[in-house]
Amino acid sequence: MRPEDIIIKPILTEKGYDGIATKKYTFQVAKGANKTEIKIAVEKLFGVKVASVNTANVRGKLKRMGRSEGMTPSYKKAIVQLTEDSKAIEYFNSLS
Repeated sequence: MRPEDIIIKPILTEKGYDGIATKKYTFQVAKGANKTEIKIAVEKLFGVKVASVNTANVRGKLKRMGRSEGMTPSYKKAIVQLTEDSKAIEYFNSLS
């Protein structure tokens, strides 16, 4: 898989913003991707050095729209920790 297929989008939450100061970034990733593939994809896309990758499968939530109800889609998220000597990801620097 290409790096663009593995990293789907960044997850921008309050907890995610707190990690930016310590070079921890959160991404939504492809469900079939493993930690090694995620590490290589982040290093190629952003030109940084990755120290560790933690992943979690997030289940969809039950949502109601009037009378009908449905589920939000489940997805996989990755929390990527960069090394100390690595540069920060520019996309997240503009947000903080």
